[in-house]
Amino acid sequence: MAYHSFLLEPISCHAFNKDGTQIAFCPNSHDVHIYKKEGEKWTKTHELKEHNGHVTGIDWAPESNRIVTCGTDRNAYVWTLRNNVWKPTLVILRINRAARCVKWSPKENKFAVGSGSRLISICYFEQENDWIFSSYIKEMEERPAPTPWGSKMPFGELMFESSSSCGWVHSVSFSHSGDHMAWVSHDSTICIVDATKKMRVTTLTTDTLPLLCLTFITENSLVAAGHDCYPMLFTFDKEQGSLSFGGKLDIPKQSSQKGMTARERFQNLDKKASSDTKTETLETLHKNSISQISVLNGGKAKCSKFCTTGMDGGMCIWDIKSLESAMKGLKIK
Repeated sequence: MAYHSFLLEPISCHAFNKDGTQIAFCPNSHDVHIYKKEGEKWTKTHELKEHNGHVTGIDWAPESNRIVTCGTDRNAYVWTLRNNVWKPTLVILRINRAARCVKWSPKENKFAVGSGSRLISICYFEQENDWIFSSYIKEMEERPAPTPWGSKMPFGELMFESSSSCGWVHSVSFSHSGDHMAWVSHDSTICIVDATKKMRVTTLTTDTLPLLCLTFITENSLVAAGHDCYPMLFTFDKEQGSLSFGGKLDIPKQSSQKGMTARERFQNLDKKASSDTKTETLETLHKNSISQISVLNGGKAKCSKFCTTGMDGGMCIWDIKSLESAMKGLKIK
């Protein structure tokens, strides 16, 4: 796996360009840094400075090459590259709480912003005024075709609601087909709803610390990560309606505690608790919580590489084939 440490500050959110040669991320501040891959090194090329609050969401449109950002200042900006300079366009979201996440639509003509106001702002571009604002105009969109989520879908219609988890939701992800949606909650659970099975919800309670992010990497496989600092594989069996833990996708170093008895391990923990623990280091690649996962190559139907960024200021690119060959018995379907 390829691990790169950009800086000491946590990475709040990130997004790649279309071919994965550039990454835009927020170093837990008001700014966005853009790095370009040159050989095996990443070199900073731009800094986007316009937000007056911490940047909480970034998405990079693959075809139009535009970047959209949102932040705790309750605004969003659309950035367009002109003459090697990223020009911002202000988007007034008309919300009274911080914007938390943002994503382009598949056609890249709109984007959605989630917020602490418990609403979603749908934003689009109006050519005549060169302005973007939060609204909905039905004349600009085709009537949606029926899907497993419903046959009639007027704007703002509630298609699904669940109270299967007891903690607040940290992250959601749709599968490639759009038939399945998964989410992770602060109560250390991961859930999947299958729209083709009458909105059947499958829940798995993990024995991990809370998961903060997840993504589908095939139609039946997901990768999730969080406070345990390593990505984990989960497998969904659609026919059985079951969700299972597939394994840790990080290979820790050989533990010095291997072969110890339970008594010796507890004694060792006592010694650590009574001594200076500043020199203790994690055996995982990430040294702090993983805050975001994104598919880098292959898409959600058949991901070949995915990326994680975390609160340690680092980025790791994971190769699926390398994981399968390095970890005995691991098979991602």
